[in-house]
Amino acid sequence: MAHYFTNDDIKSEEIKTKCIINGQTFCFITDNGVFSKKGLDFGTRSLLENIPIDNLNGDVLDFGCGYGPIGIYISKNTKSNVDMIDINERAINLAHKNALLNEVNVNIFKSDIYENVLKKYDYIITNPPIRVGKKILYEILFKAYDYLKDNGVMYLVINKDQGAKSLIRDLKNKYKNVEYKKNKGFFIICVTK
Repeated sequence: MAHYFTNDDIKSEEIKTKCIINGQTFCFITDNGVFSKKGLDFGTRSLLENIPIDNLNGDVLDFGCGYGPIGIYISKNTKSNVDMIDINERAINLAHKNALLNEVNVNIFKSDIYENVLKKYDYIITNPPIRVGKKILYEILFKAYDYLKDNGVMYLVINKDQGAKSLIRDLKNKYKNVEYKKNKGFFIICVTK
């Protein structure tokens, strides 16, 4: 079975979706083989609606960008330098199309976890790929520490049924500050290096 974090040859069927995030309308081209192809998922929406957008500045990494809603939203609403990465080539291509469609200037590139990431960030923001399994998920979230600047912040979202409480407990062993909000079964987690 193919997953959105693989590069299997799945028939392309692009569709254009619209969504409103915090009162702003965005258009996104989605496709088979990428996460949430029918449009913005509730977890990502919860994440974006709970990030203190006015405080974001500097360098931002959208980890596992998919077709691009997080990085595009951040770029549209801040003066941050936004990098967007994903392992899925189709997602990368869609993110490029969606950056043009939504008229934002972002840097999008392929990376297997942090393989091609060459700098540190003020913020890492992610709706992480839960289906990769706990080992890889933890590698993504705990290796982020090495790619955050001093006092850098990572925002992520996870469903309570996907191990949110144990993840929060484990993050407290690595990061100096871990806070979270809940929204209908989703935990929006903020960790500080």
